[in-house]
Amino acid sequence: MSESQGPEAAEGSTRRLPVVEPGPERPGPPAMEKHVPDVPESGTAHRFWSARRVPAGIVALLVLLVAGAFLYDVVAVRTGRDALGWRRDLARQLAERPLDDTWVLVGAGVAAALGLWLLLLALTPGLRRVLPMRRTHPDVRAGLHRDAAATVLRDRAMEVAGVQSARVRMRRRKARVRALSHFRELDDVRADLDGVLEDAVRGLGLARPPAVSLRVARPGRKG
Repeated sequence: MSESQGPEAAEGSTRRLPVVEPGPERPGPPAMEKHVPDVPESGTAHRFWSARRVPAGIVALLVLLVAGAFLYDVVAVRTGRDALGWRRDLARQLAERPLDDTWVLVGAGVAAALGLWLLLLALTPGLRRVLPMRRTHPDVRAGLHRDAAATVLRDRAMEVAGVQSARVRMRRRKARVRALSHFRELDDVRADLDGVLEDAVRGLGLARPPAVSLRVARPGRKG
């Protein structure tokens, strides 16, 4: 009995649809694990130096005003005019006042303090809120702001089960982490936080990774 294949085939006849047989299972990509690769350093990472634009601008403005006033008075005297009253008074006060006078000592102390402050600004790098990162290329320098680093550590701490809230204070040498746990044993939460924060600090890529000071406690009772 032959099967009808022409256009006159019955309306209720069925046709065998092609079936795609599953091939051999291909191995998928391996599961990704959180791992921070050890990037070799290329040069020493030093702190960033501040431009000190505001102190430099203030000093330059003061020097300009004082020098301009003295220059104007000297030119006026050279052209036959009398010296300004404030310069005559200043010269008389400097000539008559003894060195142990109170106002002389106060003025000398203020001038010395201002000079020490300017020397401190000139000899220190500044930009304390920017943490230098490891140098992976000799021509590239990168820095991470303290607030950004603290945010990363806080977000990683909040991923630990049992942590209700976390607060991070980032310094150049130390990161203080304070966490509140509303369930689970505190020792278990502390152990998990130690591992997570250690990986997070290493993942920041800082040239001098800060030490982590961790404290875990229960939230206080309301009312």
